[in-house]
Amino acid sequence: MKFCQSCGMPLQAEDQWGTNADGSLNEEYCCYCYQKGAFTQDYTMEEMIGHCLQFLDEFNREADVPREQALAEMRQFFPALKRWQQK
Repeated sequence: MKFCQSCGMPLQAEDQWGTNADGSLNEEYCCYCYQKGAFTQDYTMEEMIGHCLQFLDEFNREADVPREQALAEMRQFFPALKRWQQK
């Protein structure tokens, strides 16, 4: 399974993919994070984690993950995503 390389969202269908500057689909980032060849928000990694935590209730429809556990897992997972890797 592919994951957005910015927010970690599973990318299960093309309508979830972001878009490049030329309008073509970008398979690395989701449509919420990347549109028209640019990131939609100028977040730090920690700000992105905070943003994603807002959707924990939606995620928990399929799993029951406590907020503290989700935060710890995101802090461990996000540094491996392309957007947040140290250059």
